[in-house]
Amino acid sequence: MLPPLHGDNETMNTNLSGNMLIAQSGGPTHVINQSLVGAVLEAKKHGCIKSIYGSLHGIQGILDKDFINLKKESVKTLEAVANTPSSALGSVRRKPTAKDCARIFQTLEKYNIRFFFYIGGNDSAETAHIISEEAKKAKYPLHCFHICKTIDNDLRENDHTPGFGSAAKFVAQAFMGDNLDNRALGGVKINVVMGRHAGFLTAASALARFHEDDGPHLIYLPERPFAMSRFIKDVKAVYKKHGRCVIAVSEGISDRSGVPIVVKAAKTKEVDSHGNVQLSGTGALGDILAAEIKAKTSITRVRADTFGYLQRSFAGCVSETDAKEARGIGAAAVKEAIKGTRDGSIAIKRKAGATYAVEFKRVPLKNVAGHTKHMPGSFINKAGNDVTVAFIRYATPIAGKLPVIGKFKMVRVPKK
Repeated sequence: MLPPLHGDNETMNTNLSGNMLIAQSGGPTHVINQSLVGAVLEAKKHGCIKSIYGSLHGIQGILDKDFINLKKESVKTLEAVANTPSSALGSVRRKPTAKDCARIFQTLEKYNIRFFFYIGGNDSAETAHIISEEAKKAKYPLHCFHICKTIDNDLRENDHTPGFGSAAKFVAQAFMGDNLDNRALGGVKINVVMGRHAGFLTAASALARFHEDDGPHLIYLPERPFAMSRFIKDVKAVYKKHGRCVIAVSEGISDRSGVPIVVKAAKTKEVDSHGNVQLSGTGALGDILAAEIKAKTSITRVRADTFGYLQRSFAGCVSETDAKEARGIGAAAVKEAIKGTRDGSIAIKRKAGATYAVEFKRVPLKNVAGHTKHMPGSFINKAGNDVTVAFIRYATPIAGKLPVIGKFKMVRVPKK
C-alpha cells in the first residue's frame, strides 16, 4: 500500500472543476514517468478533472500551446511509458519571465486549466511557485503543484527524492564493475559523478563495497573543500596499502573559496536560465585530477571517466523502491489538489523506526523553490574523503538490492 498523505491545507475551492495540465522539467530520471503516470491515472478517477493535457517540453509547451491528450492514452500505453526512463513529455530548462507568465495565463484560460502539475527539481519548484503566485495576483482559480524529482537528492523538505534511488543504484553498480576492472589490472581509476552542491549521488558509490578492500577507496564531495595536495597524499596512501585505488569525485568539488575545481580550469562558463554553470557533459575534471596524479606520483596507469548523463536514464537499472515512491508521489499531488489545496510541493518524509517506511506530505512551494540541501555532516567522515556507516544505512533501502560480488579466497599452491 502507498503511504498516507499528510499536510496542512491552504484551501481554495473544493468544488473547482476544469482541465488538468501536467509537464516535466529539468534533468530526466529513471522514474520521472512513474510520477507522470501516477498523476494521470489518479486524475482519471475524479470527475472534477475533465480533460488531461500533457505539455511538451515543460513551460515551453505552454507558451507554444503544444499539448497532447493524455486522457486518450490507454492504460497499457501509460504503464509502458511509466516503466521507460527519461521524460516522456520532453523537458526544458527555462525560468518564466513576467511576459511569459502573461502568455501562460492566456493559455491556461483558453484551455480552462484549473489543475497544474510540474514535475522537476528545485528550479522547477521555483517555476511552479512563480506561476502560482501570479495566479493569486490575477485571482485566477488554479491549483498548482510541484511533483519532486532529482537524481541529486538535494531538495529541501525531502528525506530523499524520486530519481535518486535508481541513479544511486546505477552509480553503485558502475563502481562495482570498475572496482573489479581495477582489481584485475591495477592502477588508479577516477570516476566523476553528478552533484553540483550535494554529494548524495557520489556518496552512493560506497554501496559498491562488498569486500573489505573493495573500492571506491576515496570519495570526495562538494560539502567539503577540496585541496589538491591532500588529494595526492590520500591517493599515495591508498595505493601503498592496496596497490591500486578507485576514486569517486563529485563534479561540484570546490576549493576553500567555493570555486568549483573544473570552473577554475575552464576558459568559458556556460550557464542556463537559472544561472547554473555547466559542470556535466565534459571530462575536464577527470582529466585535471588524472594529470595531477601522473605528475606528482610514480603511478603510471591512471584513468578517468565522467559518468555524465548516463546516470539519469540508464534503461534496466531501476530501484523498485524508487519506482513505487515516484508513482505514489504523482498520485498524491492530484489527491491533494482536488481536495481543495491551492498549491504546494509533495515531499517524501521517512518515518521513525528500524523498518524503512515513508509518507507523503504537502509542503509550501516557497520552502523548496530555488533552494538546495547538502549531505549532513554525520554522513561524511572526519577526513572528508569517505562516507560514514550512517550514510550507508540511509541509502541502502532507497537504492534497493544490488548484485553479489564473488571473490576467491586465494589459497596459494606451493611452488615446486
